[in-house]
Amino acid sequence: MTKVYGTGVFDFRRHRVAEYPVAAGGPDQPVPERPPESKPETSVPSSITLVEIQRDRLTKIANANWSKSTTNIEKPPFSADLVKEIYETELLVKEDGGMRRTVPLQRVMILEVSQYLENYLWPNFDPETSSFEHVMSMILMINEKFRENVAAWICFYDRKDMFKAFIERVLCLKEGRSLRIAEKTNYLLFMINAFQSLEDDIVSKKVMKLADLPCWHSLSFGRFQMELCLNPDLIKKWKRNARKAKKKGQSFDMSTVLEVKFLKNLIDEFLEVLDSKVFYYDDDDGGSNVHGFEKINEASILYCERFMEFLIDLLSQLPTRRYFKALVADVAVVAKCHLSVLYRHEKGKLFAQLVDLLQYYEGFEIDDNLGRQMTDDEVLLAHYERFQAFQLFSFKKIPKLKELALANIGAIDKRVDLSKKLSVLSPDELRDLVCNKLKLVSKNDPWTERVDFLIEVMVSFFGKQQSQKEAINALPLYPNEQIMWDESLVPSINYSGEGCLALPKLNLQFLTLHDYLLRNFNLFRLESTYEIREDIQEAVPHLLAYINNEGQPAFRGWSRMAVPIKEFKITEVKQPNIGEVKPSSVTAEVTFSISSYRTQIRSEWNALKEHDVLFLLCIRPSFEPLSADEAANASVPQKLGLQFVRGCEILEIRDEEGTLMNDFTGRIKRDEWKPPKGELRTVRVALDTAQYHMDVSDIAEKGAEDVYGTFNILMRRKPKENNFKAILESIRDLMNETCIVPDWLHDVFLGYGNPSAAQWTNMPDLLETVDFKDTFLDADHVKECFNDYQVMFTNSDGTENLNPRPPFRINIPRNLKGNSHALPGNEKSTTDSVDVATEDPSDSEKEKLIVEAYMPPDPGPYPQDQPKQNSVRFTPTQVGAIVSGIQPGLTMVVGPPGTGKTDTAVQILNVLYHNCPSQRTLIITHSNQALNDLFEKIMERDVPARYLLRLGQGEQELATDLDFSRQGRVNAMLVRRLELLSEVERLARSLQLPEDVGYTCETAGYFWLLHVYSRWEQFLADCDKNQDKPAFVKDRFPFTEFFSNTPQPVFMGKSFEEDMRAAKGCFSHLKTVFQELEECRAFELLKSTVDRANHLMTKQAKIVAMTCTHAALKRKDFLNLGFKYDNLLMEESAQILEIETFIPMLLQRQEDGYARLKRCILIGDHHQLPPVVKNMAFQKYSHMDQSLFTRFVRLGIPYIELNAQGRARPSLAKLYNWRYRDLGDLPYVKENPFFHKANAGFGYDYQLIDVPDYHGKGETAPSPWFYQNEGEAEYLVSVYIYMRLLGYPANKISILTTYNGQKLLIRDVINRRCAPYDFIGLPNKVATVDKFQGQQNDFILLSLVRTRFVGHLRDVRRLIVAMSRARLGLYVFCRRSLFEQCYELQPTFQLLLQRPDLLALNLHEIAPFTDRLVGDTGPTHLVSGIEEMAGIVNFRMHQVYQARMMSNQFSDYAENNASTGRPSEQNGEHDDTEADVQNLPSDEQQMDTETPNIANNTDEDMHVDATVETTGVTNNESLNENDSNIENSKMDE
Repeated sequence: MTKVYGTGVFDFRRHRVAEYPVAAGGPDQPVPERPPESKPETSVPSSITLVEIQRDRLTKIANANWSKSTTNIEKPPFSADLVKEIYETELLVKEDGGMRRTVPLQRVMILEVSQYLENYLWPNFDPETSSFEHVMSMILMINEKFRENVAAWICFYDRKDMFKAFIERVLCLKEGRSLRIAEKTNYLLFMINAFQSLEDDIVSKKVMKLADLPCWHSLSFGRFQMELCLNPDLIKKWKRNARKAKKKGQSFDMSTVLEVKFLKNLIDEFLEVLDSKVFYYDDDDGGSNVHGFEKINEASILYCERFMEFLIDLLSQLPTRRYFKALVADVAVVAKCHLSVLYRHEKGKLFAQLVDLLQYYEGFEIDDNLGRQMTDDEVLLAHYERFQAFQLFSFKKIPKLKELALANIGAIDKRVDLSKKLSVLSPDELRDLVCNKLKLVSKNDPWTERVDFLIEVMVSFFGKQQSQKEAINALPLYPNEQIMWDESLVPSINYSGEGCLALPKLNLQFLTLHDYLLRNFNLFRLESTYEIREDIQEAVPHLLAYINNEGQPAFRGWSRMAVPIKEFKITEVKQPNIGEVKPSSVTAEVTFSISSYRTQIRSEWNALKEHDVLFLLCIRPSFEPLSADEAANASVPQKLGLQFVRGCEILEIRDEEGTLMNDFTGRIKRDEWKPPKGELRTVRVALDTAQYHMDVSDIAEKGAEDVYGTFNILMRRKPKENNFKAILESIRDLMNETCIVPDWLHDVFLGYGNPSAAQWTNMPDLLETVDFKDTFLDADHVKECFNDYQVMFTNSDGTENLNPRPPFRINIPRNLKGNSHALPGNEKSTTDSVDVATEDPSDSEKEKLIVEAYMPPDPGPYPQDQPKQNSVRFTPTQVGAIVSGIQPGLTMVVGPPGTGKTDTAVQILNVLYHNCPSQRTLIITHSNQALNDLFEKIMERDVPARYLLRLGQGEQELATDLDFSRQGRVNAMLVRRLELLSEVERLARSLQLPEDVGYTCETAGYFWLLHVYSRWEQFLADCDKNQDKPAFVKDRFPFTEFFSNTPQPVFMGKSFEEDMRAAKGCFSHLKTVFQELEECRAFELLKSTVDRANHLMTKQAKIVAMTCTHAALKRKDFLNLGFKYDNLLMEESAQILEIETFIPMLLQRQEDGYARLKRCILIGDHHQLPPVVKNMAFQKYSHMDQSLFTRFVRLGIPYIELNAQGRARPSLAKLYNWRYRDLGDLPYVKENPFFHKANAGFGYDYQLIDVPDYHGKGETAPSPWFYQNEGEAEYLVSVYIYMRLLGYPANKISILTTYNGQKLLIRDVINRRCAPYDFIGLPNKVATVDKFQGQQNDFILLSLVRTRFVGHLRDVRRLIVAMSRARLGLYVFCRRSLFEQCYELQPTFQLLLQRPDLLALNLHEIAPFTDRLVGDTGPTHLVSGIEEMAGIVNFRMHQVYQARMMSNQFSDYAENNASTGRPSEQNGEHDDTEADVQNLPSDEQQMDTETPNIANNTDEDMHVDATVETTGVTNNESLNENDSNIENSKMDE
């Protein structure tokens, strides 16, 4: 049946691609060997050009020796001398203390692009004979792949044994050799990358041994004894290892073994560099003179920073931390770093931040042996026990410390107090205490001669560490000006990946949930800080700040998002809560004027509401403008004159008359609402109490300026981008809770244990029998889906059913075949479960699967009683996903483009609702569009509308007449109540009873018990005695009169059984009526709209849908209301940030210490684009754009991959199906003739069109990362016009590009060339590839823009999205010579380049339809380039113009014969050719085909043309309309 795949190298690629900041030169200039770095303030990141690459010496060497693109040249044999020469001349950085670079990036880039590693270094690697330069060159190439975030280990899988030898060679590379500092850094970076790749078996097996128990042979004897005493279980393991070594005849003294001493040697090497290489006084060496004769070696500083990153990585993953922590503590790395000169030096700011992060992870609150998080009480207790033991020891053995021994712990566990108490000891006594008695460090360590070091060791061991929970609770949620412009925390956008940052990383595993939340909290906070910083830098310059005559700041300009403050005052500071020092709340009032704004912007300011976040700024410009030199060296705040930034949250906003605006609390009734008066607005805001306390403390203690008396600007942000505070509060709240993740998900979530532990086959409380309702369309469908079994159909009584019909109930075995195993990620299944059903030789050998075909009860006599039926014929894989989804546990479904992810999700919900009617399900998606698609399909299934609820702002876009918002559902329930009560009255009349029983839901309930149900029971009792009378039911049914208005007679009187079934159907209808009334009863009792809406959400709705952002924003409200749910289904989960996936799992409180969540269903596609993270540093360094879905795939958690697409022609699907396992095609796209017809006017259904330079230009970048390509834009728009003139509907054509700059340029060209002409018009969409993810269209025109460097399309996921948007036709405009060389994109571009790279048109076809088959190109004309395409289009436009002129001459005649009509009018469509002749250009007028603002580039005349009258441009506007539902998921239009 279904295959469930694991993970490995095939599945995961590191995707983010780095740009190369290298010097730009003309095509005739040689590439400089050591190009300068781009400075942060340079406007455009210059990239090496293709011409430069082709002319470069390294490219010529590559072509001659290893490049596969030059197949006709015979390659010489491998030369080790050539490798050595390349390494020494091209890859070595000169020893220059002033440079932080470890490699010449440009040279490494050229070698990596030429596939130096794959084609030359690795195939010729030999562990015995390969030189040092050979191994180092491989290390540099691997590091470069990691820097660019492309797959680094993929090429090693063909020789795994040799890779093991390569790693061993790397480990012993330093033996007997002294490396330069840059080489040491590169070597260290390789080890960092290796330890960050523990999901790759070939890497982890070898490097994990470095941090295993044997590394304790390197510990000092005292530390070794201490660690074994603290961990008695390890003594057995140690002795066991000793016995094994003895059996093998080895000495157990392993301290000389390379793997044992490797990490210790690295630490010693680092301490040597830190101590002697960072600062030096040798005038002969290079370096930057700072003060006196002291020099700073920048390369050594980079090495020290990288080493801190290495230690942090090892201590922040449990498998490496467990034994390595003792090694770090033994050498007292943190103490030595704290005392180093670099830690306190201005150049060591980043180093100091990294040391603090290392100290945090060294003392992390976790039991290293058990991997269990320690509570605050346990940490405190351990601290007290350790200190009490020290006091007792001091009392007995050290008389001088008697005062310390008798003091209470609270008085001496602070750094200052402890240092003071220890100062009574002499240096020798202190050294004896630390080294011999306490054995905290080795007595052989030269640092023990320093008293400050010994005290630092004591303080770090015995001092009380601040709880991270306390630290986070005391942290301001809004960023201030200090953190905003700290480059080591919030780097600028041009982060190249060369250096490290003081940021946490999101990799595979986390120490505890607290660690997980803390890393995400910090990263999310810093990412939002970056976005706020960008908004400030955008808004403030428009204000044109200056100093007026009074010496006060004033503003000449205006900004849409920022307004000058008229008055600011703090109105209330409340007392702190018990146990806290910060105030419980701080309230202020801000007054500003909106008089300078026009109406639209005024309305934006007037729309501010409660909980919106604003920013208070203090701007003080310099009296005189900065000089050019000053501006070049000034920071951004100095340029803006920005002094302070503080955030605040709106409590209320009032107009000039003090009237409350935008009130959602019910204080102002709707009918009392009035528009705001005047131009002054007063906002009452809540300031951040933690920040306020810090500011006031600085004023009191340091005499700092009063920040709150300086604010003069109020800034707002776009509402959709301003949700950060609520999300940060949600994360912080989670950190203050305990036991927050279900036990079955906990270990898997953190990345430990058995990856398949949360799979349904390993879960308790399975659903043994599942009613699949309308999942299967017929019996053959069941057999197809369970072809590993011999399917046995039975009746409800257990007898065999020879003519089975749906619905079916199936007994699901726990070890369901085809669904319980996970293939390793680098293997590919050889069977195709969609295209060919593999048949076993004999059915008798197969295991039996019992399928019960049952007769569902009659739903009722009215049409509305009939259940809605599914019409999708699910594939076996989709059925496997449904089976997994309805069982408890974690279900992961990978849905390639067009495979029906949404239909599968909806059917899981449908089956789940019917099998577990009491359970509630939460649906989460990334976008409102996806949520609406899902919701609209749920409404087409047999789930009552009263159980559906849609939360958030997107419900307005639902394509339905029903309102599924909270207010809409409440109104619907009230309307439904009245309808049902009128039915009850009608029922009472039919029974000749008083009609007042339908007065309320309560009276209706009594009526049901007394009169309806009692009559039914009496009727059943009578029927039992008269089953032999065919007409008995018809004659004696008590509610016959009530059902007299049914469309068909209810009873025939011919068969007792048939009539009895109909009678039960009628009673089922009545039962549903009274059941609904019982549900409406709460709406009678609750009077306020808010209470009714909350009841609906928390009690009644069975399926609640919202976006992940809404879930994070409203978590506190959900908890307060007691919101509960049992199942979570998440669509687009590979596009959602990890933390925004995590929060929806925790929107409910625990029940008796247990989480209620039973099922978690994640549906996504990690081969498509990841979540959007705007700052490149957080993407590249911290992997913040890794979704939880992708992390689970990397961890090897089993997933089901849907394997049949129904979107595109099979030929188009081949452009991207290589990225998936077994992605086949649904029978529909193979068999339907609609997919077999060619695209009229084109020779091919897909084609790559090579676009040369246009007017001497390829790509341009008017501003950084704003890439445009004028030639591609013109060519592409010409093809669009050509398609419209042929008759292709505009709404079936979308134009995509990979850059925003090109998108805007194409829109300009379209507005110039297409918009003025109604018969051409605008395409369905012009968008970037990233924004178009999740959407599709029949025809896609794609511009790839770049001509210098591939750029971010090298991310294979972006290529997959770009290639999979088209259903019928895809035309790619790009520079062939650039993209055909890209290694990562080869599978797609090899297919594209099998066809001509000149656009092939069929000019004989003049209609949008053709009988030509897709494989038949017909008589094609190859278009030579942009100018010829423009000429073809201009000629056809001229024909349209002439046809229109002729039609105008006969307009009077046409009016007289209007009754005959035109074809398009007869079709009821808009007549595109109806146009006023004055609006058309005359013969002399020219229509410029160029874009705006580009002078001197005129094209041929483009007159209005159209064989429109004859070819029918707008006829068949619904081309392929009937076939647009082929794919399971709905197309976004």
